[in-house]
Amino acid sequence: MAQMNYYKDRVVLNVLGGSVENARACYEAGEGHVAVGVLTADYPSVEAYVEAAGPYMDALEGNLSVGLGGGNPAQWRAVAEVAKHVHANHFNQAFCAVGWTRANLGDVDCHVNAMVSPSGKPGYIKVSTGPISRDAAEPALVPVETGIMMVKEMGGNSLKFFPMGGLKVKDELRAVAEACAAQDFILEPTGGIDLGNFEEILRIILDAGVKKIIPHVYSSIIDKETGCTRTEDVKALLDIVKKLV
Repeated sequence: MAQMNYYKDRVVLNVLGGSVENARACYEAGEGHVAVGVLTADYPSVEAYVEAAGPYMDALEGNLSVGLGGGNPAQWRAVAEVAKHVHANHFNQAFCAVGWTRANLGDVDCHVNAMVSPSGKPGYIKVSTGPISRDAAEPALVPVETGIMMVKEMGGNSLKFFPMGGLKVKDELRAVAEACAAQDFILEPTGGIDLGNFEEILRIILDAGVKKIIPHVYSSIIDKETGCTRTEDVKALLDIVKKLV
């Protein structure tokens, strides 16, 4: 299976597919530099997701992004179980379940991210993003570089920094990006990203020296009536990537 197709080996977009046809159209609009998300939360069972994934895998040349659903860590087991049956190029996972997912993938070389959250303190991230730990009275905050090392030990490939709220945590984003650059680690900025702030967010990360970036742009480019991602917006995002990279 081909790996994700980074534009100039730097950026792959991550958007949601409202249907197989919409996913294919988004993939084409992004000239293949796209991983298209399909959420486990939208299916009643792992079996139903696995059955539905086949046509998506074909349409996207394997560049399916197996999603939780709004960053809901309660879906971690569904994502991990899907990994046994669907070898998509990209998996989204809560920090606590990265190792479980990697084990279920076996020797298959798929990308697994680790969801971490802003801490309120630049240079630190919240790693207690699981279904139980996220509500802990004392959240687990660790230095970003330490968190990256932990993800590497679990077999993860990147930090999914969520929820950012667009540019609300700009200083934290810059610190996370600098740590990812220092550790040669992939960064996936997520939450509140739209066509208005995408360029500034991407520039911050590129300027920090991060080698590979997977920005997630979701609700802001979804047509509210159809539930499908607007392909013209995917093209616009790619144009910004081409401008900066």
